[in-house]
This record gives sequence, structure tokens and C-alpha cells, in this order.
Amino acid sequence: MLRGHRDLKVYQLAYKLAMEIFHETKSFPKEERYSLTDQIRRSSRSVAVNIAEAFRKRRYQNMFINRLSDADAESTETQVWIDFSFDCGYLPQDCYEQLMKRYEEVGKMLGSMIATPEKFKLS
Repeated sequence: MLRGHRDLKVYQLAYKLAMEIFHETKSFPKEERYSLTDQIRRSSRSVAVNIAEAFRKRRYQNMFINRLSDADAESTETQVWIDFSFDCGYLPQDCYEQLMKRYEEVGKMLGSMIATPEKFKLS
């Protein structure tokens, strides 16, 4: 029985990843503060936020799916920012690979939730 969005494994992973992004981006160059750093932090946090909002709207299947789709889009955006971060030399290879692998996992979990929204519907 799910009591809240914090019980969802996908939320837990998305939140953890957003915090990892936050810590990794502390070492990004100052000139990236208002572009890459802000963008990757915003999109990574938005994944968890949209999952939480989806959970609250699960009574309405279309709204639930819409918010999960938004979370998936933000996850994909974050992956693009991770690509930029790596290609600019701000992330080491191992960190890049781990972040990408775990964001792929988030995408798969969201895809499964979108495909079976009835599992999350309120009774």
C-alpha cells in the first residue's frame, strides 16, 4: 500500500539523482552558473516534482499519465544536459555512465507506470 509519493521507488531514485546532480555541479565553472548548471539542476529536480504531482493526481488517469509524461520528458532533458556536461569535460566518465544508466532506469520505471496507470489508481 502506497501512502505517499515518497514510497514510490521511481520518486526515491529521481530525488537521489537530483541531489547527486546538485553535488556534482558544485564543481562546474562559474561561467556555467546561469546556463548549464541552472538548467541541469532545474530539469533533474523537475523529474521528482512531476512524479510527486502525478501521485497526487492519480485519481484522474489522464492527469496522472500527463504528469508522468512530463517527468519522463524532464528526465530525458536531464540526460541531454548530462551529455553536455560530459562533453564539456565537467563530468568524469564513470560519473557520466552511472548517471546515464540510472536515468535510463527512471525512464523505464516511468514508462511502466504510464503503461499500467490502473495499478496506482485510488480505490
